[in-house]
Amino acid sequence: MLIAPSVLSSDFSQLGNEVRRMDLCGADWIHLDVMDGHFVPNLTFGAPVIRAVRGFTEKPFDVHLMIDEPLRYVPDFLDAGADIITFHIESQSDTEKTLEAIRAGGAKPALSVKPGTPAQALFPYLDKLYMVLVMTVEPGFGGQSFMEDMMEKIRVLKARRPELLIQVDGGINPSTIRTAAQAGADVCVAGTSVFKAEDAAQAIRDLKAAAGQK
Repeated sequence: MLIAPSVLSSDFSQLGNEVRRMDLCGADWIHLDVMDGHFVPNLTFGAPVIRAVRGFTEKPFDVHLMIDEPLRYVPDFLDAGADIITFHIESQSDTEKTLEAIRAGGAKPALSVKPGTPAQALFPYLDKLYMVLVMTVEPGFGGQSFMEDMMEKIRVLKARRPELLIQVDGGINPSTIRTAAQAGADVCVAGTSVFKAEDAAQAIRDLKAAAGQK
């Protein structure tokens, strides 16, 4: 199980240092949630902030675009140093064109689904994807409770394309990561449970252990 701490739960006044801290504490990826205040009812940060903290780690930058028009901004996030770009099937951009723009720019393309969207909506694109992000909370704010009924989406997607990476995001802790791992998840985004822990390195080790990884 890969652990991708979400900087949404970090101290924004120390963002570069927080990214470095997660690297040193054993994070596999760094998860960056971009919100535009339209697609979701919250605002976070954009490409300039990602570019500013890119130099604090060599770990992959896993950028989750919760925005209306991802295609319009793909070049900015590529230039900022994104390694993986995830956008929502529910966004207003053309899905095929957005996937192609990400691939053409040298990043790995991924699609995400909100809790209310069925896994089957992704089926036409699965052979073009590096990863699918299954939201286990409603996107927009951190600290929400894990929706266990989303695990069926993971099972459906893994059955359809076993080699596809499946990421889960929302309410991840040692109990829920075990549930996600048993369903077939490969990557877990963890925010509060890592950044707010007294010992972030131990929190990451505990998550991996709970997922069945020594």
